[in-house]
Amino acid sequence: MTIQLTVPGMACSTCANNITNAVKSLDANAHVEADPKTKLVNIDTQVSETAIKEALVAAGYPPV
Repeated sequence: MTIQLTVPGMACSTCANNITNAVKSLDANAHVEADPKTKLVNIDTQVSETAIKEALVAAGYPPV
C-alpha cells in the first residue's frame, strides 16, 4: 500500500531522515521518499495509514 502525506514541519534532510526512521520503526521493510522541498512523503508499507500518522506525530512531524 502506498501512502502520500504532506508534512509541513519537514524543513531539511535531517527532518526527512527522522521521518524515515519513524516509519521504519513500524515497518523495517517500508520504502520511504521524503522531500523537504515539496513537504511530501511517499511511503510504501504494509502498516496502516493511521499507525504511520501516529508515528509521525510522536516524532514531532504531524502530517496534514
